[in-house]
This record gives sequence, C-alpha cells and structure tokens, in this order.
Amino acid sequence: MHDGCSGSFIDGKQVVDKVRMMGFSQQYMPMPMTVKCAVCDTNFEMETFEAQCPGCEAVHGVTPCHAFDPVNVMVAGKGY
Repeated sequence: MHDGCSGSFIDGKQVVDKVRMMGFSQQYMPMPMTVKCAVCDTNFEMETFEAQCPGCEAVHGVTPCHAFDPVNVMVAGKGY
C-alpha cells in the first residue's frame, strides 16, 4: 500500500487506514494547516493527521511524511 515516504495512495481511505495503523491518527501534526473539505468546500483547521470536517463530517487524512502541504490531504468520506 505504501513504502515509506516515497509511496503513493490510490484514495483517502488508504491514507486514513495507514495513519490509523501507524497510530498517528490522533497525533498532532508539526504545524496545523487550513484545508478545504473535498466534499462540502468548508475550510477548516487540520491539527491531527486524521481530521473531520465540521461542516459535513467527512474524514480527511494525511501521512506524517506529507503533512507539509494541504494538497496532500485526502478525503476518505463521511463517517469513515
């Protein structure tokens, strides 16, 4: 699914599964970032590697290796 920091993901579910498996989902990122929800376009502050949009509850995730740019955040879907 993913090989270190050089791997890639097919979708947001793989990203969220990976951060959960690694135990990083509720850990704080080095620096919070503002992201736009891929489902409802709400801007929200993402502080942990897994976060839920306050507007529609869509789950978003980013791996620690890629947590430097909002473009790397992927959506897993509502209630994932």
